[in-house]
Amino acid sequence: MLFKALSAAVYGIDAHIIDVEVDFSGIVQKDETFNTVGLPDAAVRESRDRVRAAIKNSGFDIPPTRITINLAPADLKKEGSGFDLPIAIGILGAYGSLHIKDLSDFLLVGELGLDGTLRAVQGMLPIAIAARAKGIRNLVIPASNAREAAVVEGVNVYPVRSLLEVRELLNQAAFGAIAAVPLRVETGAMLDEMQSFAHDFKDVRGQQVAKRALEVAAAGGHNILMIGPPGSGKTMLAKRLPSILAPLRFEEALETTKIHSVAGVLNGEDGLVTHRPFRSPHHTISDAGLIGGGAVPRPGEVSLAHNGLLFLDELPEFPRNVLEVLRQPLEDGVVTIARASMSLSFPARFMLAAAMNPCPCGYFNDKSRECSCTPPLIQRYVSKVSGPLLDRIDIHIEVPAVQYKELRSGTAAEGSAEIRRRVLAARERQHLRFAVKNAERTKGSARAASQAVYSNAQMNTQQIRSFCELSTDAERLLERAMQQQGLSARAHDRILKVARTIADLDAAEDVAVKHIAEAIQYRTLDRSYWS
Repeated sequence: MLFKALSAAVYGIDAHIIDVEVDFSGIVQKDETFNTVGLPDAAVRESRDRVRAAIKNSGFDIPPTRITINLAPADLKKEGSGFDLPIAIGILGAYGSLHIKDLSDFLLVGELGLDGTLRAVQGMLPIAIAARAKGIRNLVIPASNAREAAVVEGVNVYPVRSLLEVRELLNQAAFGAIAAVPLRVETGAMLDEMQSFAHDFKDVRGQQVAKRALEVAAAGGHNILMIGPPGSGKTMLAKRLPSILAPLRFEEALETTKIHSVAGVLNGEDGLVTHRPFRSPHHTISDAGLIGGGAVPRPGEVSLAHNGLLFLDELPEFPRNVLEVLRQPLEDGVVTIARASMSLSFPARFMLAAAMNPCPCGYFNDKSRECSCTPPLIQRYVSKVSGPLLDRIDIHIEVPAVQYKELRSGTAAEGSAEIRRRVLAARERQHLRFAVKNAERTKGSARAASQAVYSNAQMNTQQIRSFCELSTDAERLLERAMQQQGLSARAHDRILKVARTIADLDAAEDVAVKHIAEAIQYRTLDRSYWS
């Protein structure tokens, strides 16, 4: 007899609906044979032992027959333990243990324990989105995954804890009277909750120039590099940067949550990522760990930082090949990982914050201590960070050692709340500006949301020309800086983007000379600092 259930497989950050077909035939002399076909991986093939034990320990008796499980379409590789539940339900349906005969409106996902209990699986949010796209109204999943899936509107999410609960729910559905109430969550309330941060800029003494640079970076989503001696506060500043970033919009939160769900780092109790991610990998990380990889590619740190902040401390200590893989995501906001059997793309639009010492000993150009490094040693050290990578970092700022008087000053420093208000005002100006432009370009089409730009750092060449028009004096200043410092065309665009952000912080409609001058100062370290 043939019985069919629906499940899903995750590829990249998207899910595909899978038909789980179960057929049994013939009485065998010994234990039943159990074959799974349709490109299953090891975890799926091992499901036969988990499913057999779960069915038995849930009180069901299966005669020794030949069971064939087909996962269709057969040309897509299936991985993970989420197919345990649909396989078990398919077997019970094939043997007549279910009253319901048509499960086309139910999607089942979950890992089974040997006692029949259900355990969480990865990638539930993209599975829920795929179910809604296919018009499947009911999602039966482990209770620990329920809040994550309930974020998606238009799908009835039924959290269950055991195989027996699933059977009871489906039997009730056969008579049109499901007693269980679908889980609902208020996503708006989750995002509107007051965000609290463990670190605040009021703890930082001195470093007014660095604080200003970080404010500009946060206001426009610009990448920033801090250079200074040990103990000057570079890491301290970076840890406080999330406290002044703009809050996540729902579309950003949903896309970020998909990545964290697929990677298995999502907190099941939250269900939705409500804070911008802050990722700070150690400098011993591999290129695959940073960019993503594996036989079946998984997101790396750059994708886990999507719509958030990636902090690389001690930048030259990272291997050169690891840093160079950052070029594509910094430029395109996406990572493409190719394998012989597949090619997957992961979103990677993040804000990069990096910190480094100016030399191996850390005291080059320091006024209080003498540097013990030779020029060749310094050159080898700084050459680990290539010119093309520096070109993709909008702001380079020196963070000098803090003087004693500043450390012991009783004057209260400006806190994150005040800085964040200015950042949010600048972001609102950018949002309104780009919303008008996107509406003009797309004329209200459905592609507007996917093509929208929300920060100055994301502007393309056409938008730079439209929104960064310069006066004659500003043009002359920028031209002189380009010629004297030997800056690249990419640096030219970065200067204009940063200048536009500075103008937004000043609530100015046009980019003035003073805005260009300040933006140019943020590009001098990579050319003149070590000369």
